[in-house]
Amino acid sequence: MHRNHDLYQFFLEKTWDLTEEWYKNVDKEESGGIYTSEDPAVIERVKKQNYEFHKQFSEVFHKEEEAFFRELESWIVKVAQDDEHLRTPLEMILQEFFNTQEQYLNLLEQFVEISQGQYDEKQIALWRRMIIRTIGEVVTWFTEEYNNHSQKRLQAQQALILELSSPVISLTEDIALLPLVGDIDTARAKIMLENTLQQCNKIGVSQLFLDLSGVVMIDTMVAHQLFQLIEALSLIGVKTTISGLRPEIAQTAVQLGLTFDHVSIKSTLSSAIKSANIIAG
Repeated sequence: MHRNHDLYQFFLEKTWDLTEEWYKNVDKEESGGIYTSEDPAVIERVKKQNYEFHKQFSEVFHKEEEAFFRELESWIVKVAQDDEHLRTPLEMILQEFFNTQEQYLNLLEQFVEISQGQYDEKQIALWRRMIIRTIGEVVTWFTEEYNNHSQKRLQAQQALILELSSPVISLTEDIALLPLVGDIDTARAKIMLENTLQQCNKIGVSQLFLDLSGVVMIDTMVAHQLFQLIEALSLIGVKTTISGLRPEIAQTAVQLGLTFDHVSIKSTLSSAIKSANIIAG
C-alpha cells in the first residue's frame, strides 16, 4: 500500500520549498528556452507551473492511482502546449523532470529520518518505486503531448508558409496577379487551389495573371491541379492569362492531354499586363 496520509502531508507542506529549490538550481545558461528567460512574468509562470505540479504529485500518496492521473492530465496537457515550453528543447524539459524526481527521493529520505524507524525497508522501497514509476509515466505522457503539439504547430506554420507562397496580388479593382516561385508539390498545389479561389472571390477578380516564370519544373499531378485551378476560376467568372510558361511545363501539359484552348498565353508577365492595358507600352 503506497498511500500514506503522513507522507502526503509532508510532501504537500514542502511544495513551495521544492519549487524555490528547483528554480534556484536550474542551470539557466545551459538549459535554454523557458528556463533562461529573465522576464519576471515568465519566471513567475514557470514557478507557478512547477508549484502546481508538486501539489498534484503529492496526491499520488493520497488518492487512488486512476483519480491521481486523471487530475494530473490537465497539468500535463496545459504545460505541454504552452508556447514557452514548445520553444524549449524537449531534452531540457525532461532533465528537469528527473531533477524533480531526485528532489522527491531526497524528501522521502527526510521523511523516513524524522519518522524514527516507524516504517520498514519494504515500505520505504515501495515509496521509492512509486516516485520513480510515477515520474517515468509523467515523462512518457508529457513527451507524447509535447510531440503532438509540436507537430500541430509545425503543420500550422507550414500551411501558413504555403498560403503566403501563393498570394493573389491586386493590380486594379478587378485584375490580379498570382506569381508562383519555386518548386510546387502536391500539397502546395492543393492549398494554392483553395486559397486562390477564395481570394479571387473575396476581392472580386475578373481576370487573373498566373505567372509561372519562377517555376522550373512541376510533375504531372501538379500540372493537372494547375489546370483544375484554371477551370475552377472560369466557373466563378475569372479569366486566366498564363505567362512565363516554360517548355518543360508545356510538354508535361501536352502529355497529360491538357489543352490551352480557353486560356490566354503570354510569353512574359510584362506582355500579359500590357495586353490588359494596365500599363502603357
